[in-house]
Amino acid sequence: MSETQSFQFDLLARDGNARAGVFHTPHGDIQTPIFAPVGTQATVKAVTPAQLEEIGANLVLSNTYHLYLRPGADLVAEMGGLHEFMQWPHPMLTDSGGFQVFSLADMRKIDADGVTFKSHIDGSTHRFTPESSIAVQEKLGADIIMSFDECAPPYDRKYNESAMARTHAWAERCLRAKTRPDQALFGIVQGGIFPDLRTQSAEFISSLGFPGHAIGGLSVGETKEEMNTTLQLLNDVLPKDKPRYLMGVGSPEDLINGIRRGVDIFDCVLPTRLARHTAAMTFTGRINLMNATNAHDHRPIDEGCGCYTCQHFTRAYLRHLVVSKEMLAATLISIHNLYTLLELVRRSRKAILNGTFDQFADDFLEHYQSTNAVSTPTTNGANA
Repeated sequence: MSETQSFQFDLLARDGNARAGVFHTPHGDIQTPIFAPVGTQATVKAVTPAQLEEIGANLVLSNTYHLYLRPGADLVAEMGGLHEFMQWPHPMLTDSGGFQVFSLADMRKIDADGVTFKSHIDGSTHRFTPESSIAVQEKLGADIIMSFDECAPPYDRKYNESAMARTHAWAERCLRAKTRPDQALFGIVQGGIFPDLRTQSAEFISSLGFPGHAIGGLSVGETKEEMNTTLQLLNDVLPKDKPRYLMGVGSPEDLINGIRRGVDIFDCVLPTRLARHTAAMTFTGRINLMNATNAHDHRPIDEGCGCYTCQHFTRAYLRHLVVSKEMLAATLISIHNLYTLLELVRRSRKAILNGTFDQFADDFLEHYQSTNAVSTPTTNGANA
């Protein structure tokens, strides 16, 4: 059985360009659109697998670069793979390590065959090639794995041209290197903010027959408008019958704008990172729980929220935990932030199935207070 047959994507409904579907994997179905919490080092920071299940998480991402360095892919394989190692029985995704390697800047050297880099942990020298990235991901054992690619600065056309050529060559090598039929390998589209390069990349990657496609090189410093323009362009080029994964994007307004432009899968460290920095996400914007105005506030973070945190605790208590530097603060705020994004995609899916997504999106964006007009880098870097 081919990889595409093993990982069938059923497109159930469309409302404009927004899509509701089901992607079938060996560890269960993924109902799209979906947001995946990031478990960089085989753990979603401050949150247990049971808590993730309670808030309705279905897909979790882990990071190849970090797990390769520590504890090592061989040890994870010895322990039964990532699902068994971290006790997550549902679908999992691993990235290729490409973004992390390229974020090392002065600590790596790129050539046509791969990348030589120094560990951010101890300075030791390592090398990733398309073949070795696939080998590591096969040992980790996630359901969805990524091709090794090169992420370039969004505005440097010359760099994007060379990085795209390497990404395309490496995608073909990743396909040849892959051996496990129980893993879906996604190709990655690059090309910066340049429409002709993005079109060329999407057409080439689509021609290779991957069961799904990832969109890389966004949320790395370009404007929100440029990101949305690129997504709209790719929606018209990428195959309609396969899932689209926008890598490293996770602010509420970006989820809505991405879904509106045909994106099915999102991941980001943002909700748990914000939680560790005392910020709570809501459907109308962010709340800084450190603010003194919360000291005597009897309300939950969001009175309309169904998460464990909002059902049990006040803003006053959460601020107390934050001020006292208690570990529980990160857990409770992370639960809330993750629930908020998961609830947002659940409501989006329902609206698509009902044929009301455009109105839902318009209403959301009208009431949401965006914090940034530039899509700042939020993907897992080497020091995430």
